Amino acid sequence: MWAEKLGSPFMIRLCGLLGRRLDRSTEVGRRVLDWPGTADAFGDALPLRLAGGLHALVRRGEAPALANAYPPHPLPDEERFWDLLRPVLANPALLPWLDGAPQTNEVGRSAVLMAGLLAIAELFPGPMELLEPGASAGLNLLLDHYGYHLGGRLAGNAASPLFLRPEWKGPPPPDSRVTIATRRGVDLNPLDARRDGGRLLAYVWPDQQARLAQLVTALAIAGRDPPPVDRSDAADWLAARLGEPRPPGTVRVVLHSIAFQYFPAPTKTRIAAELEQAASAAAPDRPLAWLRYEFDDRDEKITLRLTTWPGGGERLLAYCHPHGHSVRWLEAPER
Repeated sequence: MWAEKLGSPFMIRLCGLLGRRLDRSTEVGRRVLDWPGTADAFGDALPLRLAGGLHALVRRGEAPALANAYPPHPLPDEERFWDLLRPVLANPALLPWLDGAPQTNEVGRSAVLMAGLLAIAELFPGPMELLEPGASAGLNLLLDHYGYHLGGRLAGNAASPLFLRPEWKGPPPPDSRVTIATRRGVDLNPLDARRDGGRLLAYVWPDQQARLAQLVTALAIAGRDPPPVDRSDAADWLAARLGEPRPPGTVRVVLHSIAFQYFPAPTKTRIAAELEQAASAAAPDRPLAWLRYEFDDRDEKITLRLTTWPGGGERLLAYCHPHGHSVRWLEAPER
């Protein structure tokens, strides 16, 4: 269970209760228990959809009794928690939360992505064009607006109100400079940092206060100048973006974090094919990079991998915590 691996006693209790006691007496219960797809974290992430809806009601003040079971209140015992939870499951406001995949836009992942951009900048020192499939509200497209301490290496904006310090093992990332010329993302359901912050906050686990605080700060930063995030299929959008002209010296970077697993299989296949096709046109003065911070089926860990063209060499840069809390940077990346 991911709640155990990621240290959330609240989510362990909540998901355990729902798994054992949810029944078909409510429309929410019937929809969940009769779900036609794959409900787990590598499928439709149904527990996170329902947990997000419950958290949203609590945050909006629409479930005041249940709020007594949520932080900062102590975690109640199972019987008390269920007594508070059961009436809220009849609230029809939960039903829309079951319709769409969770969108956390975990800003802690920017620390891992920035380390990857430093590795790209060491190879290709030009200005970068960032393209992010599965961008949600685009908070990680603004990664140069945040400050970082990465294994002793300072990066990003030192004056930023958001400073990320992941636990670091191994040598620091390269001592290079990241310059972002343009940034653009895509999502099937793009969110606006100025309007949809409540939805993003609802998907953060309630007992992980540091994550909530980071997100609040990132939303404030993004609210001043939100990055463009288009509404489209990721593969269609990427095919169009990869075909666009760019100035010589520009480094085109496709990056994504804990998003690929949620794409349908045909979309994943098409994205890889579009990148291979674009790679054939890559040149030293117009390089292409694919930076992916994702669950890796090869060793069943979250990894940061980089492929660059021309050349097409793949590098395993790091093993990472899924929320960016820790990074094990590899001194001699695999190729």
